[in-house]
Amino acid sequence: MTEPQVRRVRLEEGFEVQAYIYGEGDETLFLANGGPGLPSLYLREPHARLARDGWRVVAWDQLGCGASDRPQDPALWALERYVAEAEQVRAALDLGPVHLLGHSWGTWLFTEYCLTHPEQVKSCILADGACDIPHLVGELDRLRSALGAETLAMMRRHEAEGSIDHPEYQAAITILNYRHVCRLQAWPDSLTAALADWNMGPYGEMQGPNEFTYTGNMKDWNRIPAMGAIAAPCLVLCGAHDELTPACSEKMHAALPNSWLKIFEASSHMPFHEEPEAYFPAVRAFLEEVAARAAVGGLTRKSHPCR
Repeated sequence: MTEPQVRRVRLEEGFEVQAYIYGEGDETLFLANGGPGLPSLYLREPHARLARDGWRVVAWDQLGCGASDRPQDPALWALERYVAEAEQVRAALDLGPVHLLGHSWGTWLFTEYCLTHPEQVKSCILADGACDIPHLVGELDRLRSALGAETLAMMRRHEAEGSIDHPEYQAAITILNYRHVCRLQAWPDSLTAALADWNMGPYGEMQGPNEFTYTGNMKDWNRIPAMGAIAAPCLVLCGAHDELTPACSEKMHAALPNSWLKIFEASSHMPFHEEPEAYFPAVRAFLEEVAARAAVGGLTRKSHPCR
């Protein structure tokens, strides 16, 4: 990975976040990592290769994670504040209108960003996400059920008792993670390093105690009804075995008026790590087509090369 240019950005709340810039291209791909509270390393490290194709690739450690400040105020962990943070970073770095790529929680952030700042969005890639959390909870229950009735009952008992740190509960979560988060036998160093530095404060406040339990302030969030207002071309990506399942991506794709859907058959939640030989050509094809057609009326479903 090429070493990035590192910039500190001071937010209106008085805290600082750290941004990373790869390449010097005229077109910017702006990354929003998953979590919340997960450092950007796992996402920016694989996507930095796009700088070799002439793109300027920009990521940042969201407030509360990585090299950014880590305040303790739970009131900061709200979607609307993160949207404002993303806009402050874009403006402070003078990026102009950008192409967005949000992964996991980053798809929630950038969906809301598209609705709030549409004039700053050239295109949007929503990778391994879900914009209807109640529907996602039903999908996660289905994935958990595949462990068997006895295991599912055990998990629900520990959740009700508040004893999710019990080894048998954690063993079930480990199985689910290797099935639906990353299916590689050995997880990449950038992913394990980011996971080891995960700040669970924002995560617990917004999502819950783990990837398969939603109890935080986002648990009732559903932006599917509003996504028809997103006019920018969008690419929806998903692993066939994803914890945020293909059914979630299909709902997003159906709601977006100008979108395409690509499912990676050998991947779960990290196709850029699990299946890079399929993932990056799909991303490149979309971005190149958007850029090529911007001067001739924009990209439509009919014109997209992956239709």
